[in-house]
Amino acid sequence: MLNFHSHKTFSHGIHPVEAKEATVDKPIRRFPFAPFLVLLLSQHAGRPAKPVVREGEEVVRGQPVAAADGFVSAPIHSPVTGVIKKVGHALDTNGKMAPAIIVEAFPGSDQRIVWGNPVDVERLTSGEIVKAIQDMGMVGLGGAAFPAHVKFSPPKGKHVDTLIINGCECEPYLTADDRVMLEYPDEVILGARLVRKALSAERAIIAIESNKLRAAARLRESLSANGGEITVEILETKYPQGAEKMLTKALLNREIPSGGLPADAGVMVSNVTTTAEIGTLLPRGQGLIERVITITGHGVKRPGNYMVPVGTPLTFLLEHVGLEEDAAEVIFGGPMMGKGVAFLETPITKGVSGILVLSGGDMAKQKQMYPCIRCAECVRACPMHLNPSALGILARKNEFDSMAQNYHLFDCFECGCCSYVCPSNIPLVQLFRVAKEVLRERKPAA
Repeated sequence: MLNFHSHKTFSHGIHPVEAKEATVDKPIRRFPFAPFLVLLLSQHAGRPAKPVVREGEEVVRGQPVAAADGFVSAPIHSPVTGVIKKVGHALDTNGKMAPAIIVEAFPGSDQRIVWGNPVDVERLTSGEIVKAIQDMGMVGLGGAAFPAHVKFSPPKGKHVDTLIINGCECEPYLTADDRVMLEYPDEVILGARLVRKALSAERAIIAIESNKLRAAARLRESLSANGGEITVEILETKYPQGAEKMLTKALLNREIPSGGLPADAGVMVSNVTTTAEIGTLLPRGQGLIERVITITGHGVKRPGNYMVPVGTPLTFLLEHVGLEEDAAEVIFGGPMMGKGVAFLETPITKGVSGILVLSGGDMAKQKQMYPCIRCAECVRACPMHLNPSALGILARKNEFDSMAQNYHLFDCFECGCCSYVCPSNIPLVQLFRVAKEVLRERKPAA
C-alpha cells in the first residue's frame, strides 16, 4: 500500500520554484525526423565509440553504426533509415569539434521499421541481461550518461541488495520522467525486474516525490499485477532529492562513503526513464535511438514532452517548437544542474533530458555579485554538509589543493543549492567546477 503522506527525505536542501506547469500535463509526442542527424561518438562517459560504417553506406533505423571501445564505452545506433554522409567531426555542446557520424535520412522511407533481434527476457541470465543492456547502447538518461552495463556490474566483493529506481525528477521545469511513469508504467516495471535480476538484488524501490502522486498511482496499479519484489515509496518534494546519496539516505538511512560508489552501501540507483527504456528495448533486441525530452521555458512557443531521435540538430528542434522573440539562452537540462549550449548547431545526445529556453526577461533577473557576507545560508542548504563559503573563498585565491584536501571539494556534486540561496549572488558552483577541472588536469602529470 502506498504511503501518500510519507515525509522521507534528507537533511538540508532547498525548495526552488517548480515551474513544471507548462508541460506536466502534456503527453509525450513524437518529434519529426530531421533531414540530417549528427551522432557524436562521445555522448557517454568513458571512451568514444568506434565507427563500424563507411561513408556512402546505407543503414536501417536501429542498425549499429559505432561499437563500444572497451568496457566503459557504449555503442551507437542509427536513429533513421538512410545513408552515411560523413564519418568525421562535428560541433559538440561546448562548441568544439568532436568525432561524429552524420546520417542523411531517406525521404519517404518507413521509419517505423526498426532493426532488432527479439529475445525471451524470461530466459535470460543476469549476465545475459547486462550484455543485452550493453549492446543496446544504454546509458544513464537522467543526465550523467554513464554506460548502464558498467553501473549494473558491481565490483567483485560488492553485493547490491537494493535497486532504487529514481523517479523523483526534482530539477525544476522538467517533466519527462513524470510523463514516462504515467504513460509507460508497465515498461518501468519490466525494466526494474530485469535490472534487479541483473544485479541479483533482493528488492527494488521506485522513489517518487510527493508532487507526482498520479505517477505513483499508475505504477501501483501496474505493480498489483506484476510487481513481485518491487515497491513504491513517496518522498518529500525537495531539491536535490533525486541525487544518489540523498536517495540512499532518505530511503534506507545508509551513507554512500566519500569517494565511494553506491555499491559500497549495498545499493544501485537507476533513473526511471533509463529503466523504462530497458523494459521497452531489451525484449525487442533494439538499440537506444530516441529519448523523451522536456522542451520548455518562457522562450518556447510550444512547450511539451517529445520523443526525439538522438542526433537531431538543436536548430531543427527549436524551429519546430518555435521561439519567442525574446528567447535569450538555451540550456541542456534544468536550471539547477543544466549546462548552457555554446552553439545551436549542436545535436541532441542520449544524456539530454530537457531543453530549457530562457527569455530576455529571465536573463534580466540576474543580479550583480557582491562579496561574501558569511551568512551561512549556503552551509545550511548544502545537502553534502560542506562549507561552500570557504570553498568559494579558496577558489578565488586559486588554492585548489586546499579545497580538495581540507574541504572535500570532490564530495560536491554541483547541485547548485549554494548558488541558489547566496544573497551575494556568488556563482559558487562555477567556481567549484573550475577548481575541479584544474585539479583533474594536474593529476596525470603528478
